Amino acid sequence: MIFGRNGKRTVVSEMSPHETVLDYLRLREGAMGTKEGCCEGDCGACTVVVRSLQDGKAKYEAINSCIAPIGSLDGRDLITVDDLAASGQLHPVQQAMADKHASQCGFCTPGFVMALYALYENASAGVDRTAITDGLAGNLCRCTGYRPIIEAGLAACNSKAAGDAFGQTEVLDQLKKETSTSLFIGNENSFFAAPATEDELAQIYAEHPDAIIVAGATDVGLWITKHLNKLQKIIYVGRVKGFRDVATDGSGLTISAGATYTDAEEALAHIDPDIGEVVRRIGSKQVRNAGTIGGNIANGSPIGDTPPLLIALDAELTLRKAAGERKMRLEDFFIDYGKQDRKPGEFVKSVFVPNLAENDHFRAFKLSKRFDQDISAVLLGSKLTLDGATIAKGRIAFGGMAATPKRAKHLEAWLKGASLENPSSLSEGVRVALKQDFAPISDMRASAEYRLRAAHGLVMKSLFEIGAEADGAHADTRLVGMRQRASA
Repeated sequence: MIFGRNGKRTVVSEMSPHETVLDYLRLREGAMGTKEGCCEGDCGACTVVVRSLQDGKAKYEAINSCIAPIGSLDGRDLITVDDLAASGQLHPVQQAMADKHASQCGFCTPGFVMALYALYENASAGVDRTAITDGLAGNLCRCTGYRPIIEAGLAACNSKAAGDAFGQTEVLDQLKKETSTSLFIGNENSFFAAPATEDELAQIYAEHPDAIIVAGATDVGLWITKHLNKLQKIIYVGRVKGFRDVATDGSGLTISAGATYTDAEEALAHIDPDIGEVVRRIGSKQVRNAGTIGGNIANGSPIGDTPPLLIALDAELTLRKAAGERKMRLEDFFIDYGKQDRKPGEFVKSVFVPNLAENDHFRAFKLSKRFDQDISAVLLGSKLTLDGATIAKGRIAFGGMAATPKRAKHLEAWLKGASLENPSSLSEGVRVALKQDFAPISDMRASAEYRLRAAHGLVMKSLFEIGAEADGAHADTRLVGMRQRASA
Protein backbone atom coordinates (compact mmCIF):
# COMPACT_ATOMS: atom_id res chain seq x y z
CA MET A 1 0.00 0.00 0.00
CA ILE A 2 1.09 3.57 -0.72
CA PHE A 3 0.19 6.81 1.00
CA GLY A 4 1.61 10.31 1.16
CA ARG A 5 3.64 11.48 4.15
CA ASN A 6 5.36 14.87 4.29
CA GLY A 7 5.46 15.16 0.51
CA LYS A 8 6.91 11.67 0.02
CA ARG A 9 5.50 8.32 -0.99
CA THR A 10 5.35 5.89 1.92
CA VAL A 11 5.17 2.22 0.96
CA VAL A 12 3.97 -0.36 3.49
CA SER A 13 4.53 -3.90 2.26
CA GLU A 14 4.05 -5.75 5.54
CA MET A 15 1.44 -5.19 8.22
CA SER A 16 -1.03 -7.07 10.37
CA PRO A 17 -4.60 -6.74 9.06
CA HIS A 18 -5.70 -5.03 12.27
CA GLU A 19 -2.84 -2.51 12.60
CA THR A 20 -4.20 0.98 13.26
CA VAL A 21 -2.96 4.35 12.03
CA LEU A 22 -2.20 5.36 15.63
CA ASP A 23 -0.03 2.29 16.21
CA TYR A 24 1.76 2.92 12.92
CA LEU A 25 2.57 6.50 13.93
CA ARG A 26 3.70 5.81 17.47
CA LEU A 27 5.29 2.37 17.13
CA ARG A 28 6.74 2.45 13.61
CA GLU A 29 7.49 6.12 13.02
CA GLY A 30 8.05 7.08 16.64
CA ALA A 31 5.84 10.14 16.02
CA MET A 32 4.57 10.82 19.52
CA GLY A 33 2.56 14.00 18.93
CA THR A 34 -0.61 12.04 18.20
CA LYS A 35 -1.96 10.78 21.53
CA GLU A 36 -3.87 7.71 22.62
CA GLY A 37 -6.76 8.68 24.86
CA CYS A 38 -9.92 6.58 24.92
CA CYS A 39 -8.87 4.31 22.04
CA GLU A 40 -12.49 4.03 20.91
CA GLY A 41 -13.01 7.12 18.76
CA ASP A 42 -14.64 9.28 21.43
CA CYS A 43 -12.10 11.69 22.90
CA GLY A 44 -10.34 13.01 19.78
CA ALA A 45 -6.82 13.05 21.26
CA CYS A 46 -5.66 10.84 18.38
CA THR A 47 -7.13 13.04 15.61
CA VAL A 48 -5.17 13.16 12.36
CA VAL A 49 -6.12 14.58 8.97
CA VAL A 50 -6.23 12.65 5.71
CA ARG A 51 -6.04 14.55 2.44
CA SER A 52 -7.55 13.08 -0.70
CA LEU A 53 -8.62 14.14 -4.16
CA GLN A 54 -12.39 14.48 -4.54
CA ASP A 55 -13.94 16.04 -7.63
CA GLY A 56 -10.54 17.39 -8.60
CA LYS A 57 -10.01 19.25 -5.33
CA ALA A 58 -8.02 18.44 -2.22
CA LYS A 59 -10.31 17.62 0.68
CA TYR A 60 -9.16 17.48 4.28
CA GLU A 61 -10.91 15.09 6.66
CA ALA A 62 -10.25 14.68 10.37
CA ILE A 63 -10.43 11.05 11.53
CA ASN A 64 -9.74 9.11 14.72
CA SER A 65 -6.44 7.34 14.12
CA CYS A 66 -6.96 4.98 17.09
CA ILE A 67 -9.61 2.95 15.24
CA ALA A 68 -8.65 3.54 11.59
CA PRO A 69 -6.85 0.62 9.90
CA ILE A 70 -3.50 1.63 8.42
CA GLY A 71 -4.68 0.15 5.11
CA SER A 72 -7.40 2.79 4.88
CA LEU A 73 -4.70 5.40 4.15
CA ASP A 74 -3.99 3.80 0.78
CA GLY A 75 -3.93 6.47 -1.90
CA ARG A 76 -4.33 9.35 0.54
CA ASP A 77 -2.07 11.82 2.30
CA LEU A 78 -1.59 11.61 6.08
CA ILE A 79 -1.01 14.81 8.09
CA THR A 80 -0.36 14.81 11.85
CA VAL A 81 0.30 17.45 14.48
CA ASP A 82 4.04 16.71 14.14
CA ASP A 83 3.93 17.97 10.55
CA LEU A 84 2.30 21.39 10.89
CA ALA A 85 5.14 23.62 12.04
CA ALA A 86 7.41 24.50 9.10
CA SER A 87 10.98 25.77 9.52
CA GLY A 88 10.36 26.43 13.18
CA GLN A 89 7.26 28.54 12.50
CA LEU A 90 3.98 27.46 14.02
CA HIS A 91 0.99 26.83 11.77
CA PRO A 92 -1.69 29.57 12.15
CA VAL A 93 -3.90 27.13 14.10
CA GLN A 94 -1.06 26.32 16.49
CA GLN A 95 -0.21 30.01 16.85
CA ALA A 96 -3.83 30.87 17.62
CA MET A 97 -3.94 28.14 20.28
CA ALA A 98 -0.84 29.66 21.88
CA ASP A 99 -2.07 33.24 21.60
CA LYS A 100 -5.43 32.42 23.18
CA HIS A 101 -3.86 30.32 25.98
CA ALA A 102 -5.96 27.40 24.78
CA SER A 103 -3.78 24.59 26.13
CA GLN A 104 -3.95 23.52 29.76
CA CYS A 105 -2.54 20.10 30.62
CA GLY A 106 -1.87 19.74 26.88
CA PHE A 107 -2.73 16.09 26.38
CA CYS A 108 -5.81 16.79 24.28
CA THR A 109 -4.22 19.73 22.44
CA PRO A 110 -2.82 17.81 19.42
CA GLY A 111 -6.29 16.48 18.64
CA PHE A 112 -7.88 19.90 18.93
CA VAL A 113 -5.20 21.36 16.68
CA MET A 114 -5.82 18.75 13.99
CA ALA A 115 -9.62 19.09 14.15
CA LEU A 116 -9.22 22.86 13.74
CA TYR A 117 -6.63 22.34 11.01
CA ALA A 118 -9.18 20.38 8.93
CA LEU A 119 -11.68 23.21 9.39
CA TYR A 120 -9.00 25.73 8.47
CA GLU A 121 -8.09 24.02 5.21
CA ASN A 122 -11.68 23.34 4.15
CA ALA A 123 -12.99 26.82 4.97
CA SER A 124 -13.75 28.67 1.75
CA ALA A 125 -15.25 31.58 3.69
CA GLY A 126 -15.43 32.73 7.29
CA VAL A 127 -16.71 30.28 9.89
CA ASP A 128 -18.96 31.01 12.84
CA ARG A 129 -19.06 29.66 16.36
CA THR A 130 -21.56 26.94 15.42
CA ALA A 131 -19.20 25.58 12.74
CA ILE A 132 -16.31 25.60 15.22
CA THR A 133 -18.23 23.80 17.97
CA ASP A 134 -19.59 21.28 15.47
CA GLY A 135 -16.05 20.63 14.26
CA LEU A 136 -14.81 20.18 17.83
CA ALA A 137 -17.68 18.03 19.13
CA GLY A 138 -15.46 14.95 18.89
CA ASN A 139 -12.65 16.44 20.99
CA LEU A 140 -12.83 16.31 24.78
CA CYS A 141 -10.84 18.53 27.14
CA ARG A 142 -10.83 17.14 30.67
CA CYS A 143 -9.49 20.47 31.95
CA THR A 144 -12.68 22.12 30.57
CA GLY A 145 -10.81 24.77 28.58
CA TYR A 146 -13.25 25.04 25.69
CA ARG A 147 -13.75 28.81 25.56
CA PRO A 148 -10.17 29.73 24.55
CA ILE A 149 -10.04 26.75 22.16
CA ILE A 150 -13.16 28.01 20.38
CA GLU A 151 -11.69 31.51 20.30
CA ALA A 152 -8.49 30.10 18.78
CA GLY A 153 -10.51 28.32 16.12
CA LEU A 154 -12.42 31.48 15.22
CA ALA A 155 -9.21 33.52 15.08
CA ALA A 156 -7.33 31.02 12.87
CA CYS A 157 -10.13 30.01 10.51
CA ASN A 158 -11.28 33.57 9.89
CA SER A 159 -7.81 34.79 8.96
CA LYS A 160 -6.86 31.94 6.66
CA ALA A 161 -3.77 32.44 4.52
CA ALA A 162 -3.65 31.34 0.90
CA GLY A 163 -1.80 28.22 -0.13
CA ASP A 164 -1.43 24.61 0.90
CA ALA A 165 1.67 23.60 2.82
CA PHE A 166 1.31 19.95 1.82
CA GLY A 167 1.56 20.14 -1.93
CA GLN A 168 -0.75 20.61 -4.86
CA THR A 169 -3.39 18.27 -6.20
CA GLU A 170 -0.85 16.71 -8.58
CA VAL A 171 0.61 14.79 -5.63
CA LEU A 172 -2.80 13.36 -4.79
CA ASP A 173 -3.55 12.65 -8.42
CA GLN A 174 -0.36 10.58 -8.69
CA LEU A 175 -1.26 8.66 -5.51
CA LYS A 176 -4.71 7.98 -6.92
CA LYS A 177 -3.22 6.56 -10.12
CA GLU A 178 -0.78 4.36 -8.21
CA THR A 179 -3.60 2.88 -6.11
CA SER A 180 -6.16 2.25 -8.86
CA THR A 181 -5.73 -1.53 -8.80
CA SER A 182 -6.62 -4.02 -6.10
CA LEU A 183 -4.45 -4.40 -3.02
CA PHE A 184 -3.69 -7.67 -1.23
CA ILE A 185 -1.20 -7.85 1.64
CA GLY A 186 -0.71 -11.16 3.43
CA ASN A 187 -1.66 -14.72 2.58
CA GLU A 188 -4.82 -16.83 2.30
CA ASN A 189 -5.00 -17.23 6.07
CA SER A 190 -4.33 -13.65 7.12
CA PHE A 191 -4.63 -10.60 4.88
CA PHE A 192 -5.68 -7.02 4.31
CA ALA A 193 -7.40 -6.70 0.94
CA ALA A 194 -8.68 -3.60 -0.81
CA PRO A 195 -10.46 -4.57 -4.06
CA ALA A 196 -10.66 -1.89 -6.75
CA THR A 197 -13.98 -2.90 -8.30
CA GLU A 198 -17.29 -4.22 -7.09
CA ASP A 199 -16.81 -7.44 -9.05
CA GLU A 200 -13.46 -8.03 -7.35
CA LEU A 201 -15.06 -7.30 -3.97
CA ALA A 202 -17.77 -9.87 -4.69
CA GLN A 203 -15.20 -12.44 -5.79
CA ILE A 204 -12.85 -12.16 -2.82
CA TYR A 205 -15.75 -12.12 -0.37
CA ALA A 206 -17.18 -15.26 -2.02
CA GLU A 207 -13.80 -16.94 -1.53
CA HIS A 208 -13.47 -15.68 2.05
CA PRO A 209 -16.98 -15.29 3.55
CA ASP A 210 -15.39 -15.36 7.01
CA ALA A 211 -13.54 -12.10 6.31
CA ILE A 212 -14.61 -8.85 7.96
CA ILE A 213 -15.75 -6.13 5.58
CA VAL A 214 -14.52 -2.74 6.77
CA ALA A 215 -15.44 0.73 5.54
CA GLY A 216 -14.93 3.37 8.24
CA ALA A 217 -14.09 0.93 11.05
CA THR A 218 -15.98 3.08 13.55
CA ASP A 219 -17.38 -0.13 15.02
CA VAL A 220 -14.87 -2.77 13.91
CA GLY A 221 -12.07 -0.58 15.25
CA LEU A 222 -13.43 -1.17 18.75
CA TRP A 223 -13.32 -4.92 18.21
CA ILE A 224 -9.58 -4.41 17.87
CA THR A 225 -8.90 -1.84 20.58
CA LYS A 226 -11.45 -2.86 23.22
CA HIS A 227 -12.20 -6.53 22.62
CA LEU A 228 -8.57 -7.10 21.60
CA ASN A 229 -9.65 -9.25 18.66
CA LYS A 230 -6.86 -10.22 16.29
CA LEU A 231 -8.81 -9.98 13.06
CA GLN A 232 -7.11 -12.19 10.49
CA LYS A 233 -8.98 -11.28 7.30
CA ILE A 234 -10.07 -7.74 6.48
CA ILE A 235 -11.62 -6.59 3.21
CA TYR A 236 -11.53 -2.81 2.99
CA VAL A 237 -14.08 -1.27 0.61
CA GLY A 238 -12.64 2.25 0.48
CA ARG A 239 -10.86 1.57 -2.81
CA VAL A 240 -13.89 0.13 -4.67
CA LYS A 241 -14.72 2.37 -7.61
CA GLY A 242 -18.12 4.04 -7.26
CA PHE A 243 -18.70 2.70 -3.75
CA ARG A 244 -18.89 6.22 -2.27
CA ASP A 245 -21.32 7.55 -4.87
CA VAL A 246 -24.42 9.49 -3.84
CA ALA A 247 -26.77 10.04 -6.78
CA THR A 248 -30.21 11.57 -7.24
CA ASP A 249 -32.72 11.23 -10.05
CA GLY A 250 -36.39 11.98 -10.53
CA SER A 251 -37.50 9.12 -8.30
CA GLY A 252 -35.17 9.38 -5.36
CA LEU A 253 -31.71 9.10 -3.84
CA THR A 254 -29.26 6.19 -4.22
CA ILE A 255 -26.54 5.96 -1.57
CA SER A 256 -23.73 3.51 -2.27
CA ALA A 257 -22.70 1.46 0.76
CA GLY A 258 -19.27 3.08 1.08
CA ALA A 259 -20.62 6.64 1.19
CA THR A 260 -19.73 8.26 4.50
CA TYR A 261 -22.17 10.22 6.62
CA THR A 262 -20.35 13.33 5.43
CA ASP A 263 -20.77 12.27 1.79
CA ALA A 264 -24.52 11.72 2.20
CA GLU A 265 -25.45 14.40 4.74
CA GLU A 266 -26.36 17.16 2.28
CA ALA A 267 -28.43 14.87 0.04
CA LEU A 268 -30.29 13.40 3.02
CA ALA A 269 -30.95 16.85 4.44
CA HIS A 270 -32.42 17.81 1.08
CA ILE A 271 -35.10 15.12 1.59
CA ASP A 272 -35.96 16.67 4.94
CA PRO A 273 -33.96 18.92 7.29
CA ASP A 274 -34.73 16.68 10.28
CA ILE A 275 -32.70 13.92 8.62
CA GLY A 276 -29.78 16.26 8.13
CA GLU A 277 -29.85 17.22 11.79
CA VAL A 278 -29.92 13.59 12.97
CA VAL A 279 -26.96 12.80 10.70
CA ARG A 280 -25.11 15.86 12.04
CA ARG A 281 -25.48 14.42 15.53
CA ILE A 282 -24.08 10.99 14.63
CA GLY A 283 -20.78 10.74 16.46
CA SER A 284 -18.41 13.56 15.64
CA LYS A 285 -16.82 15.03 12.52
CA GLN A 286 -14.13 12.39 12.82
CA VAL A 287 -16.75 9.62 12.97
CA ARG A 288 -18.89 11.05 10.17
CA ASN A 289 -15.85 11.41 7.92
CA ALA A 290 -15.14 7.68 8.29
CA GLY A 291 -18.40 5.90 9.15
CA THR A 292 -20.73 4.90 6.33
CA ILE A 293 -24.47 4.62 5.74
CA GLY A 294 -23.98 1.08 4.40
CA GLY A 295 -21.98 0.09 7.46
CA ASN A 296 -24.65 1.48 9.77
CA ILE A 297 -27.19 -0.72 7.99
CA ALA A 298 -25.03 -3.86 7.71
CA ASN A 299 -24.08 -3.64 11.39
CA GLY A 300 -27.75 -4.20 12.29
CA SER A 301 -27.62 -2.35 15.61
CA PRO A 302 -31.03 -1.67 17.21
CA ILE A 303 -29.76 1.81 18.07
CA GLY A 304 -28.22 2.70 14.70
CA ASP A 305 -29.40 6.17 13.74
CA THR A 306 -30.04 5.89 10.01
CA PRO A 307 -32.11 2.65 9.68
CA PRO A 308 -35.27 3.95 11.45
CA LEU A 309 -35.26 7.06 9.26
CA LEU A 310 -34.74 5.05 6.07
CA ILE A 311 -37.38 2.49 7.06
CA ALA A 312 -39.90 5.28 7.62
CA LEU A 313 -39.02 6.55 4.14
CA ASP A 314 -39.67 3.05 2.68
CA ALA A 315 -36.08 2.61 1.52
CA GLU A 316 -35.01 -0.33 -0.65
CA LEU A 317 -31.79 -2.23 -0.02
CA THR A 318 -29.63 -3.83 -2.70
CA LEU A 319 -27.42 -6.76 -1.68
CA ARG A 320 -24.66 -8.14 -3.89
CA LYS A 321 -22.68 -11.35 -4.11
CA ALA A 322 -20.66 -13.02 -6.83
CA ALA A 323 -23.76 -14.69 -8.27
CA GLY A 324 -25.71 -11.44 -8.61
CA GLU A 325 -27.93 -8.97 -6.77
CA ARG A 326 -31.17 -9.04 -4.85
CA LYS A 327 -33.36 -6.26 -3.54
CA MET A 328 -35.58 -6.00 -0.48
CA ARG A 329 -37.31 -3.47 1.65
CA LEU A 330 -34.86 -2.26 4.24
CA GLU A 331 -37.20 -3.16 7.10
CA ASP A 332 -37.05 -6.84 6.01
CA PHE A 333 -33.26 -6.92 6.32
CA PHE A 334 -33.38 -6.85 10.12
CA ILE A 335 -34.50 -10.23 11.47
CA ASP A 336 -33.51 -10.25 15.15
CA TYR A 337 -30.84 -8.86 17.44
CA GLY A 338 -27.51 -9.36 15.71
CA LYS A 339 -29.15 -11.20 12.81
CA GLN A 340 -29.74 -9.80 9.33
CA ASP A 341 -30.95 -11.34 6.09
CA ARG A 342 -27.50 -11.53 4.53
CA LYS A 343 -26.19 -14.78 3.05
CA PRO A 344 -22.52 -15.92 3.15
CA GLY A 345 -20.48 -13.87 0.69
CA GLU A 346 -23.23 -11.26 0.37
CA PHE A 347 -22.68 -7.59 1.14
CA VAL A 348 -24.67 -4.36 1.21
CA LYS A 349 -24.29 -2.60 -2.13
CA SER A 350 -26.58 0.44 -1.87
CA VAL A 351 -29.80 1.82 -0.46
CA PHE A 352 -32.45 3.65 -2.48
CA VAL A 353 -34.57 6.31 -0.78
CA PRO A 354 -37.70 7.35 -2.73
CA ASN A 355 -38.68 10.99 -2.90
CA LEU A 356 -41.35 12.30 -0.56
CA ALA A 357 -44.70 12.93 -2.23
CA GLU A 358 -46.26 16.39 -2.08
CA ASN A 359 -48.66 15.32 0.68
CA ASP A 360 -46.01 13.46 2.71
CA HIS A 361 -44.80 15.01 5.96
CA PHE A 362 -41.66 13.72 7.64
CA ARG A 363 -40.27 14.15 11.15
CA ALA A 364 -37.21 12.68 12.89
CA PHE A 365 -36.17 13.12 16.51
CA LYS A 366 -33.24 11.71 18.47
CA LEU A 367 -32.99 11.51 22.25
CA SER A 368 -29.62 10.89 23.90
CA LYS A 369 -27.98 11.74 27.20
CA ARG A 370 -25.56 14.13 25.51
CA PHE A 371 -26.83 16.27 22.66
CA ASP A 372 -23.78 15.69 20.49
CA GLN A 373 -21.64 12.59 19.97
CA ASP A 374 -23.84 10.15 21.84
CA ILE A 375 -25.73 6.96 21.07
CA SER A 376 -29.51 7.19 20.86
CA ALA A 377 -31.75 6.14 23.71
CA VAL A 378 -34.80 6.55 21.44
CA LEU A 379 -34.97 7.64 17.81
CA LEU A 380 -38.13 8.27 15.80
CA GLY A 381 -38.60 8.44 12.04
CA SER A 382 -42.15 9.26 10.99
CA LYS A 383 -43.72 9.81 7.56
CA LEU A 384 -47.40 10.71 7.44
CA THR A 385 -49.34 11.01 4.20
CA LEU A 386 -52.21 13.47 4.61
CA ASP A 387 -55.52 14.03 2.85
CA GLY A 388 -56.24 17.51 4.10
CA ALA A 389 -56.01 17.19 7.88
CA THR A 390 -56.67 13.43 7.80
CA ILE A 391 -53.91 10.84 8.02
CA ALA A 392 -54.29 8.66 4.93
CA LYS A 393 -51.42 6.40 5.93
CA GLY A 394 -48.22 6.45 7.92
CA ARG A 395 -44.83 4.79 8.24
CA ILE A 396 -43.41 5.16 11.74
CA ALA A 397 -40.17 3.48 12.81
CA PHE A 398 -38.14 3.54 16.01
CA GLY A 399 -34.62 2.79 17.09
CA GLY A 400 -33.87 1.81 20.70
CA MET A 401 -37.32 0.32 21.28
CA ALA A 402 -36.76 -3.28 20.17
CA ALA A 403 -34.06 -5.79 19.23
CA THR A 404 -34.00 -4.30 15.73
CA PRO A 405 -34.99 -1.02 14.10
CA LYS A 406 -38.74 -1.59 13.91
CA ARG A 407 -41.94 -0.13 12.53
CA ALA A 408 -44.81 0.70 14.90
CA LYS A 409 -47.47 -1.11 12.87
CA HIS A 410 -50.24 -1.00 15.49
CA LEU A 411 -49.70 2.72 15.79
CA GLU A 412 -49.73 3.16 12.01
CA ALA A 413 -53.01 1.28 11.77
CA TRP A 414 -54.58 3.21 14.63
CA LEU A 415 -53.60 6.58 13.15
CA LYS A 416 -55.00 5.77 9.70
CA GLY A 417 -58.05 7.97 9.17
CA ALA A 418 -57.35 10.08 12.27
CA SER A 419 -57.73 13.85 12.06
CA LEU A 420 -54.92 16.22 13.04
CA GLU A 421 -57.32 19.07 13.75
CA ASN A 422 -57.00 18.27 17.47
CA PRO A 423 -53.87 16.14 18.05
CA SER A 424 -54.43 16.14 21.84
CA SER A 425 -57.39 13.83 21.34
CA LEU A 426 -55.05 11.19 19.90
CA SER A 427 -52.74 11.01 22.90
CA GLU A 428 -54.23 8.03 24.75
CA GLY A 429 -54.65 5.98 21.56
CA VAL A 430 -50.98 6.62 20.69
CA ARG A 431 -49.96 5.45 24.16
CA VAL A 432 -51.96 2.22 23.92
CA ALA A 433 -50.75 1.43 20.39
CA LEU A 434 -47.08 1.93 21.34
CA LYS A 435 -47.45 -0.58 24.18
CA GLN A 436 -48.82 -3.07 21.65
CA ASP A 437 -45.87 -2.46 19.32
CA PHE A 438 -42.99 -2.40 21.79
CA ALA A 439 -41.74 -3.93 25.03
CA PRO A 440 -38.40 -2.09 25.36
CA ILE A 441 -35.65 -3.09 27.75
CA SER A 442 -33.94 -1.06 30.45
CA ASP A 443 -30.22 -0.48 30.02
CA MET A 444 -27.53 2.10 30.73
CA ARG A 445 -29.07 4.57 28.28
CA ALA A 446 -32.68 4.54 29.45
CA SER A 447 -35.28 2.56 31.37
CA ALA A 448 -38.09 0.73 29.62
CA GLU A 449 -40.63 3.14 31.14
CA TYR A 450 -38.67 6.16 29.93
CA ARG A 451 -38.45 4.75 26.43
CA LEU A 452 -42.21 4.23 26.19
CA ARG A 453 -42.98 7.67 27.60
CA ALA A 454 -40.38 9.31 25.38
CA ALA A 455 -41.68 7.50 22.29
CA HIS A 456 -45.18 8.73 23.09
CA GLY A 457 -43.90 12.28 23.50
CA LEU A 458 -42.01 12.20 20.21
CA VAL A 459 -45.00 10.88 18.29
CA MET A 460 -47.24 13.56 19.79
CA LYS A 461 -44.67 16.23 18.97
CA SER A 462 -44.65 15.11 15.34
CA LEU A 463 -48.48 15.07 15.23
CA PHE A 464 -48.74 18.59 16.62
CA GLU A 465 -46.11 19.95 14.23
CA ILE A 466 -47.52 18.22 11.16
CA GLY A 467 -51.06 19.19 12.16
CA ALA A 468 -50.05 22.84 12.29
CA GLU A 469 -48.51 22.52 8.82
CA ALA A 470 -51.63 20.88 7.48
CA ASP A 471 -53.91 23.78 8.45
CA GLY A 472 -51.49 26.25 6.88
CA ALA A 473 -50.71 28.01 10.14
CA HIS A 474 -46.98 27.66 9.52
CA ALA A 475 -45.00 26.65 6.46
CA ASP A 476 -42.67 24.66 8.71
CA THR A 477 -43.32 24.22 12.41
CA ARG A 478 -39.97 22.70 13.36
CA LEU A 479 -38.45 24.12 16.49
CA VAL A 480 -35.37 26.17 15.73
CA GLY A 481 -32.38 27.02 17.85
CA MET A 482 -31.71 23.59 19.38
CA ARG A 483 -28.36 23.34 17.66
CA GLN A 484 -27.40 26.90 18.58
CA ARG A 485 -28.42 26.38 22.22
CA ALA A 486 -26.47 23.14 22.39
CA SER A 487 -23.30 24.83 21.13
CA ALA A 488 -23.62 28.06 23.08
